[in-house]
Amino acid sequence: MSVRVWVDGEMVDDKPSVRALDHGITVGDGVFETAKVVDGKPFAIDRHNDRLDRSLHGLGLPSADRARLQEGFDAVLAEPLDFGRLRYTVTAGEGPLGSDRSDSPLTYIVASMPVDRPTPTTKIVVVPWTRNERSAVAGLKTTSYAENVVALAAAKKEGGSEAIFANNRGELCEGTGSNIFVVVDGELLTPKLECGPLAGITRALTIEWSREAGIPVREEILPIDVLDTADEVFITSSTRDVQAVSAVGDRELAAPGPITSKAAAAFAEASAAGRD
Repeated sequence: MSVRVWVDGEMVDDKPSVRALDHGITVGDGVFETAKVVDGKPFAIDRHNDRLDRSLHGLGLPSADRARLQEGFDAVLAEPLDFGRLRYTVTAGEGPLGSDRSDSPLTYIVASMPVDRPTPTTKIVVVPWTRNERSAVAGLKTTSYAENVVALAAAKKEGGSEAIFANNRGELCEGTGSNIFVVVDGELLTPKLECGPLAGITRALTIEWSREAGIPVREEILPIDVLDTADEVFITSSTRDVQAVSAVGDRELAAPGPITSKAAAAFAEASAAGRD
């Protein structure tokens, strides 16, 4: 598996490259984006860049230098990549051994790697930990992902590929790296952003393109136990697109269901047309 890595203007691949006192290392003070790469081109990159800036502003950091990021994109995608992941990170730069910041320049890291195309269906597992919908970093894509690592490992022990969180109010929230949709009585629903999920790029496009295809979608506050009764469930992310859920824990579902199939087809058609 070929991983290409660029850091602050230099191709480094597997060489040591980030300072030990970088605040992204010491306290997770940074943000990142993951974009799908198809035929060597990153998908929806403008939307990803806009969200990167929103996350940076949420941490009190300045907007990213987009020319600098593009330099990194061009470097890591110079070799052919049929299908893969573009991961780019911006940290607060070098800082003290604590939560205070210095006035160090931001650190820019860009990496790419091939990944397998998503399977048509998958299993998800609801984990016992919750998202804090009132957190200072709720809805921000920060590098502080340790709770996601723990949750995903727990889900994989049960045969799932994704862990699903409720929030502190017991409402359906999100996965470790995905958004979630359910079909209830023929209606397509997804948690409101006020419930604490990340505002996923694929989530937004799924809502937009489903509506254009005549599929009503409603953002709603939903109890976590909606997963016990929903007729259909699917998750969305940059590298999964629209992926049907065939099992929620021990509960099996016929997947993909009819509405999931329509939403997936609408997404596939619009994305294949190059719409960003």
